[in-house]
Amino acid sequence: MAEGFARVLGEGVVEVFSAGSSASGKLNSDAVKVMREVEIDISGHVSKGFNELSSHEFDWVVTMGCGDKCPFIPAEDREDWQIRDPKGKSLDFFREVREDIRDEVERLIDWVRLSR
Repeated sequence: MAEGFARVLGEGVVEVFSAGSSASGKLNSDAVKVMREVEIDISGHVSKGFNELSSHEFDWVVTMGCGDKCPFIPAEDREDWQIRDPKGKSLDFFREVREDIRDEVERLIDWVRLSR
């Protein structure tokens, strides 16, 4: 969901890479549903692992509570967003998490715009 928001809201501002600690190769269908509700189609995205990231240094790395599973990824800045895991929860819970993610992505993109 974060990648979807960042690609749409940050178009022309940020270059987005996304990976996770427990990549399955497929997306959660409920994440796809709730993102469609806000007119963002993430159905073509693929769940990727950290080892699939390019090896260059990033400006920002944002983690979402992966704890000990988070590898060190070189970056100028980093943040850990305390985003609840919606997997296995209701669609309403997914919507709440979607909005939490949107808020964080908007905040970060606004910061990037202002810092340029």
